[in-house]
Amino acid sequence: MGSQVEEDHSIEDREMKREEQGGETKEKRYFSSEELQSHNTPNDLWISIQGKVYNVTDWLEFHPGGDLPLLNLAGQDVTDVFVAYHPGSAWKFLDKFFVGYLRDYQASDVSKDYRKLASDLKKMGVFDQKGALFLYLCALSMALMLAICFYGVLGSDKFWVHIGCGCIMGMIWTQSGWVGHDSGHYQVLSNGKLNRFLQVLTGNCLTGLSIAWWKNNHNAHHIACNSLEFDPDLQHMPLFAVSSRFFSSLNSHFYNRKMVFDRISRYLVSYQHWTFYPVMCFARINLLAQSIFFLITQKKVPKRNQELLGVLVFWLWFPYLVVCLPNWSERILFIICSFSVTGIQHVQFCLNHFSASVYVGRPKGNDWFEAQTKGSLDISCSPWMDWFHGGLQFQVEHHLFPRLPRWQLRKVAPLVRALCKKHGLPYVSVTFWEANSMTIGTLRAAALQARDLSNPAPKNLLWEAVNANG
Repeated sequence: MGSQVEEDHSIEDREMKREEQGGETKEKRYFSSEELQSHNTPNDLWISIQGKVYNVTDWLEFHPGGDLPLLNLAGQDVTDVFVAYHPGSAWKFLDKFFVGYLRDYQASDVSKDYRKLASDLKKMGVFDQKGALFLYLCALSMALMLAICFYGVLGSDKFWVHIGCGCIMGMIWTQSGWVGHDSGHYQVLSNGKLNRFLQVLTGNCLTGLSIAWWKNNHNAHHIACNSLEFDPDLQHMPLFAVSSRFFSSLNSHFYNRKMVFDRISRYLVSYQHWTFYPVMCFARINLLAQSIFFLITQKKVPKRNQELLGVLVFWLWFPYLVVCLPNWSERILFIICSFSVTGIQHVQFCLNHFSASVYVGRPKGNDWFEAQTKGSLDISCSPWMDWFHGGLQFQVEHHLFPRLPRWQLRKVAPLVRALCKKHGLPYVSVTFWEANSMTIGTLRAAALQARDLSNPAPKNLLWEAVNANG
């Protein structure tokens, strides 16, 4: 990836050589940035990479990362994003989409340094060292915990054993989620089919969450990190609003609907700093529902049958395990414990972004490094706690280099920190407890703004009655 960028000394020379080898002399076509920006629709979609312009309209429906990344960055230079998401082998496939050159192409100093860092990391081999031993240890630990759960539920009649098994189930889902995240971002196994099997096993079969749904959601999040209108990971109305800008009823370009701030939203948001942790305990219900809804309603889902079969496997083994418990009180407590423990993971998802900088509007391709560093924060912890955070403790590094294996993130962090310092960009790294405090502080600030009765909103008698008494 990075070496390909470094070797690209002269785009024009490479193109002339290609034309000479083909025995043709073609007139070069040049486009301005304004012309590039005009090609920004699904039926006419152009992008620019390293000064070359590509018409990827016909590639939109076949793009492995889904259509949203291309649609959100249509008509822009996307060099840094392409470098972040694609290995060096992907560059050779661009030629068939080539239509000309960007006349006024230029890269900022930050982008140049980012690309150089990507090239240096490639030379270090950190993208190729997947960490097979780490993966096997994760798989072994999850298999052991799953065996304990089944043995505890089926082989014991003790109440506290069953409750403990519910907590272990939450730990299984958490660790399975980390492995699914790894395999979804890059190929952790050398064989593509085995990597796909790992995705479906850890996502669909073990957790009930469709990997296709996750990729669609997660890629949009990475591309539009902390855009209130384009990042689905910040769009939790009417339950949560991380910014008072949501009070203007913004449009969600991910869900294709208006996020209405009405009297119900105002009431819920005004207490969001109190409801945050309880809601996170049961946030998994929302993800399970979204997965099923996505697989049923979306017209194009890659390998839909595999996805549905994997989710079906989950809905066979997990309910079976629950009904094997002796009574309904234990069944309900088992589910509550398993959902609550994995709720810690949902809290972790929020800590990295809720208190970071946000913006309104479409993401830009030419400020990749700046957008990712401003919209993310790291969690400082000892190396022995890396298993608990699953790589999210280095969220800045992960967003800048999403293909980087998580066991390499700690090695790369000092290099990213130095680059941020060089260009005067924020690099926020706080403890787990500080991140929780910052997140609650962000939610509380927006909640107090929502309570401001001088800010008009549709009247709600319950709202007025509660606030009339303080």
